[in-house]
Amino acid sequence: MGKKAKKPGRGKEKTERKTAKAEEKRARRDSKKVSEEDDIDAILKSIQKEEAKKKEVHVEENVPAPSPRSNCSLTINPLKDTELILYGGEFYNGKKTCVYGDLYRYDVEKKEWNLISSPNSPPPRSAHQAVAWKNHVYIFGGEFTSPNQERFHHYRDFWMLDLKTNQWEQLQIKGYPSARSGHRMVLYKHKIIVFGGFYDTLREVRSACTCRSFDQNIVIT
Repeated sequence: MGKKAKKPGRGKEKTERKTAKAEEKRARRDSKKVSEEDDIDAILKSIQKEEAKKKEVHVEENVPAPSPRSNCSLTINPLKDTELILYGGEFYNGKKTCVYGDLYRYDVEKKEWNLISSPNSPPPRSAHQAVAWKNHVYIFGGEFTSPNQERFHHYRDFWMLDLKTNQWEQLQIKGYPSARSGHRMVLYKHKIIVFGGFYDTLREVRSACTCRSFDQNIVIT
């Protein structure tokens, strides 16, 4: 039995219907009131409030492995090449997204995870980048996603973790690259090189093709 011939223009009509449906969906999403679960500003303020309660560094030794996640950073400790530093990441269970801001240190020889909690930690993020130099790990950028993936916040902050004390410090320097996630960052001699990434608000997506370097607290273009 032969195949039925397609009517002329039917594919075009189907495409137009799909386009119209997508535009309608976007309009509904843009016009609807932001739910409490997707209010990123409120979520981050709540996290910041809880963070302010921390007064000292706390280390939990030999804890279970971190929960499943993607887009975290995993860095070799320059002071101890048998130890890995894991920070952040995200997990999507098919319905909701959870973004992490936890810090783990993994001893490869002992096969043990230690969970670090310290005051003044960076807010939760994923798709950031991290590099290690001397006795510090440096983190730049990344994104925070609301549970329903309706809202995004992209970071342009620059953090330093002291591997001797487990304390975080946000570095205040001039000329930061723009907010982004999904970029690449490498260490070259005494410089940290940042390249690429993107910025997404659901209404606008921007790709970055610039290359910047951090050099002793100075950003050089």
